[in-house]
Amino acid sequence: MPQNQEFMNRRLHSLLGVIPVGAFLLQHLFVNHFAAYGASSFNAAADFMASLPFRYALEVFVIFLPLLYHAIYGIYITFTGKNNTRRYGFFRNVMFLLQRISGIFLLIFISWHVWETRIQEALGREEVNYDMMADILSHPFMLVFYIAGVLAATFHFSNGLWSFAVTWGLTVSPRSQQIMTYVSIGVFLVLSFMGVRAILAFIDPGLAQM
Repeated sequence: MPQNQEFMNRRLHSLLGVIPVGAFLLQHLFVNHFAAYGASSFNAAADFMASLPFRYALEVFVIFLPLLYHAIYGIYITFTGKNNTRRYGFFRNVMFLLQRISGIFLLIFISWHVWETRIQEALGREEVNYDMMADILSHPFMLVFYIAGVLAATFHFSNGLWSFAVTWGLTVSPRSQQIMTYVSIGVFLVLSFMGVRAILAFIDPGLAQM
């Protein structure tokens, strides 16, 4: 692949990972977090999102197509990218490796999650609501699988913010890159708390209050 084309593809890949895919992740975590306040709160939030105008067009053009490009090019990066210990050092290269691993795992998790929720709803077999998620998460394996999926998603997004800032020239100096590392860690902790708390609320509302 020509160097200029690869540079632009990486920029687009990084941009789509933050906007709109990252924005959708934040919205999804926010809606799910209503589960911590009870089944009626979550169902009201889910019903509001389902009633948005042009819902299916938004899902296709704002979520699924950008996510598809991000995933396909992410696979390309995963199997062609090389560590750069001279420029970024051991820690950042470990983060790069974890970014690749979490990305592959997310392909599996997101595919299953969409099949288990949105596709089942489209087929008329299930309704996406509090009871549906509570039933899914009542199985120990699915509980662990979903917690791992949430942590993978929050890590992939948070660590991706660091890459986004570098790719788009927002953090050029080592100092600014170090600050962005702390910012990404903070984002990961906050989003992980929200995501795991929501999952626990589907199991037992009392656990989400701990």
